[in-house]
Amino acid sequence: MTFRTCGVFGLAAIVIAAVTPPVPAQQVIEIPAEDRPLGAAFEEVFRIGAIAGESWEMLGTVRSVAFDGAGNLYVFDGTGGVGGPWVDPRVLVYDPSGAFVREFGRSGEGPGEFNAAVSMEVMRDGTVAVGDVGHRAYQIFDGSGAFLRMVRMGMEAFALLIPSQAAIDPRGNGVYAIPSRGQAAMAGGPDAPEPVSRPILRLDLEGEDVTVDTVAEGWLPPPPATADGVVPGVVVEGRPVTFAALGLGQSTVFEPEVVMAVLPGGQVAYSDSSAYSLRIAGDADAPVGRTITRPFQPERVTPAIEEAEKQRMLARRQALGGRGRTRMIEVRGADGSVQSTSYELPEPAFFPELSVIHAMSATWEGRIWVQRRGEYPETGGPIDVLTPEGGYVGTFPAGTALPRAFGPGGLAAFIELDEMDVATVVVRRLPPAVR
Repeated sequence: MTFRTCGVFGLAAIVIAAVTPPVPAQQVIEIPAEDRPLGAAFEEVFRIGAIAGESWEMLGTVRSVAFDGAGNLYVFDGTGGVGGPWVDPRVLVYDPSGAFVREFGRSGEGPGEFNAAVSMEVMRDGTVAVGDVGHRAYQIFDGSGAFLRMVRMGMEAFALLIPSQAAIDPRGNGVYAIPSRGQAAMAGGPDAPEPVSRPILRLDLEGEDVTVDTVAEGWLPPPPATADGVVPGVVVEGRPVTFAALGLGQSTVFEPEVVMAVLPGGQVAYSDSSAYSLRIAGDADAPVGRTITRPFQPERVTPAIEEAEKQRMLARRQALGGRGRTRMIEVRGADGSVQSTSYELPEPAFFPELSVIHAMSATWEGRIWVQRRGEYPETGGPIDVLTPEGGYVGTFPAGTALPRAFGPGGLAAFIELDEMDVATVVVRRLPPAVR
């Protein structure tokens, strides 16, 4: 694997060694705080999902959805519960009217077979890239579902197959990815220097091995007071193993995430702090130095919120089979030996604010949808529709779902879950003003 920015020294080294060109005087565009209401009654085109019927009608665990340039809908589906194994992955394809077209993909270890597939990205020409952890590669399929090739990730970028956020490059042959803090540590390796930012990366999928470019470097909050520490009693190749090297380092609860929206020309709008602030990054055609803001203040994290979040974290661990604050891990050495240990989770550290921005995405025509945070706990609030130039279209009310995928001609796909968590994919058409 080749890292264009700094050789093969891992992800953390990419961030440090990236050369940042001089940035012109920053242009700040502030949108007034008063919302301009938008109606959210979108025209329904079709829906996929049934309790009984043909196999292509009955969905299991829908991981992602996407459109190609012809308006065909792709559904990445499988079976398995939250936190459990995800089996029988498949890609389902429907035409713009919702008629079933084809299905491809099956579990296995050979080329074109899924061995712990975790993600799907669809290019405008119908090419499909499936992130496959078992193969340590993106598997590439053509518009008919025929297997073409693998793009190998290599050990340094293995963790990038499961980023905290990913999106296809609209120009093709590339995926934008935001690694989490733990993934960055894993990709950097034990000898990599500490990262100084949180990168947005572009993974180039044209060759046999992935190449990685740093598109933007988001702000990296300071680590929590509780250090990542050393895994007790575990030594590999004569050196103690740190929790951070295993991707288990503790992050600050409510730490602002880096979220992004990829624009039609390949530029990226992103937010990296608790404030309402969007930056634009990308190639020479991007409005470099532009920042879009709104005068909304982050909500302070109170002792009551901290206690409520501790209880939620404990309930999630217990629901997934955990035992309170104790965790068991296994570490495999280079010689194949396995060492097991248990450790007590430290008390969580809290960021002092709840971020204003909850999530972001962009339409095929270039509108940026920015979802503000709703009420605690994690909920989506109102959705602002902006242009990359800083224009303000309006705001959808709280309760409006952020589409899981945008498509051509104003198409948008939503995933709805019933009381049994059975998924239905609903395709709607957006009015021209917000596309």
